[in-house]
Amino acid sequence: MFLDRAIIKIKAGNGGHGCVSFRREKFVPHGGPNGGDGGKGGDVLLVGRSHIATLLDFSRRPEYAAGNGQPGSGSHRTGKSGDPLALEIPLGTTVFDDTTGLALRDITEDGQSITVAEGGRGGKGNARFKSSINQTPRIAEEGDPGQSRVLRLELRLIADAGIIGLPNAGKSTLLGRASAARPRVSEHPFTTLIPNLGIVELDAYTRFVLADMPGLIAGAHTGKGLGDEFLRHIERTRVLLHLVDVSPLADTDPADAFDTVREEIRLYSPTLIERPTIVAANKLDLEGAEDGARRLEEHVGCEVVRLSAIAGTGVSRLLGKVHEVLTRG
Repeated sequence: MFLDRAIIKIKAGNGGHGCVSFRREKFVPHGGPNGGDGGKGGDVLLVGRSHIATLLDFSRRPEYAAGNGQPGSGSHRTGKSGDPLALEIPLGTTVFDDTTGLALRDITEDGQSITVAEGGRGGKGNARFKSSINQTPRIAEEGDPGQSRVLRLELRLIADAGIIGLPNAGKSTLLGRASAARPRVSEHPFTTLIPNLGIVELDAYTRFVLADMPGLIAGAHTGKGLGDEFLRHIERTRVLLHLVDVSPLADTDPADAFDTVREEIRLYSPTLIERPTIVAANKLDLEGAEDGARRLEEHVGCEVVRLSAIAGTGVSRLLGKVHEVLTRG
């Protein structure tokens, strides 16, 4: 199961208390203070890991705590620091403070980390309070509490190119044809409920990551249909591959289908609409589809790549064009 948003509560470890202790040895009946400091509480960190693809585990267990620091002891012994807690998250996760809404960090690289809650400082032992006017202090500090926080984790998939289009445009079929990915395919709309990733290998040295985004409909930027839950995944793609069903069996005219998706992207993010886009006409295996492809080409005013994802024709040419755009940067 894929999950791209989670709310978690985290608690760093409390600092250990300082110790009140005095040196007691034979022939030294009135030794000085030797109480050690308490140990520091453990921090909570988030670490990006490339082998993790979902936030699902956090929905099953929403609360986490690091280890507490141990109290100090005699002979100036400092308490052991609490064990830190490192939570592994998928690359592409943005970390928010859910209380303030502040974005704390965007985790995009393997091993990248952020400390999201600091452990409490250990309290000072009574040896720290010895002075010329107080040779036998009988006080020690308590450890400070560790930070507590509520975090919101939002995953935006990282892909080189993202396939966009209305439901039933053939996006999942294209991803399955272009890569080893095996997304669910059906003639029913909204078969794709989660973004799917596939690695496209053009040759032994040339590859890129392609994402199949769930179908968009009018009003998606406001949450209608599958809504902006999935629009945000498009933000990380470098190239948009806009797939349009141009067959006579399509529910929407090709020009209207193209405009609907483009308008939703524009309303969601004016900068995203400027992303390099390749327009592709799908289902050219069906009779009459070429007429739809010509109308679409006239409407968009640029070349439209023709293909049939189900038959495999034109797919290699389309993928080559995607690679060309990615190479140009």
